[in-house]
Amino acid sequence: MVLPAPGIILIADPFLKDPNFMRTVVFLCDHQEEGSMGFVINKQIEQTLDDLMDGFEGYNIPVYYGGPVQMDTIHFLHQYPDRIPGGMEVMKNIYWGGDFAQLTEMVKNGEADFNKVRFFIGYSGWATGQLDGELKEKSWLTALATKKLVFHEEPDDIWKDSLKHLGGEYEMMINFPIDPTLN
Repeated sequence: MVLPAPGIILIADPFLKDPNFMRTVVFLCDHQEEGSMGFVINKQIEQTLDDLMDGFEGYNIPVYYGGPVQMDTIHFLHQYPDRIPGGMEVMKNIYWGGDFAQLTEMVKNGEADFNKVRFFIGYSGWATGQLDGELKEKSWLTALATKKLVFHEEPDDIWKDSLKHLGGEYEMMINFPIDPTLN
């Protein structure tokens, strides 16, 4: 098991039934003694950025469900450290946040590649010791994130591809039913 840290993905155990996290993959951006936070990277919502924010009318940009905390906030991950100052490097070539005005300008000028930017509503958060407890309960599998998984072109495939990324015995979990008693 890879220990939680920025740049780690949490892959929901196939039998995790929490509706917020069932069959999800969370990209951890921060992990400290006081708590952890990250974004669900495989749950695109129906609304687009122009539905949620003023100033983006006509820009049909996908938004992902980052998690159940502060569902009135928009966050973003990107691969533009030279163009969007102020972002925090989570791992090599993946940054969290930064100058939103600069990103807005890039979007409006057609300079933002949405294979290199992801918007999230809300985030996933854990209080002191909470994530460690969930890991001990085996609610999550952990792995090093990859740019390909974080910015995957098919969000619905991220959970399965994350298990394939782990390889071995985990790959067969892809086909496990959510509730084995119904099988």
